[in-house]
Amino acid sequence: MTILVLHGPNLNLLGQREPEIYGRQTLAEIDREIVQLGIELGLSVETFQSNHEGALIDRLHLSINDGTSGLLINPAGLTHTSVALRDAIAALKVPVVEVHLSNIHGREPFRQHSFISPVATGVICGFGHHSYLLALRAVLARLN
Repeated sequence: MTILVLHGPNLNLLGQREPEIYGRQTLAEIDREIVQLGIELGLSVETFQSNHEGALIDRLHLSINDGTSGLLINPAGLTHTSVALRDAIAALKVPVVEVHLSNIHGREPFRQHSFISPVATGVICGFGHHSYLLALRAVLARLN
């Protein structure tokens, strides 16, 4: 089984941007952890990051027919703004876990609304980079 992990805008700056909120690990370090856990769980993991909404949507469209079994997505700032990303996720027929490093429900009011949550299988937030690892286990549990 192949799990696609999508990272949204500005996540390429992890480790540098607001480390008191998002942690000190880089995106490359987080991706290595996700891939390693995937191997341990018998999964193939593909990661993709873009600062461009259209690139994320295009990758989601490809996942419909490329054998993707599940999706982890940290839409970052697009969580709160993108109906188009929400609609692309709604078209998927696989389990989807929305992931956030910080607890978006304890942050600024504009970050507390998600366009993605209603079309996700579940949401994991507030555990830093562990949110991704918990999400990978959750999507596997749903697939099994």
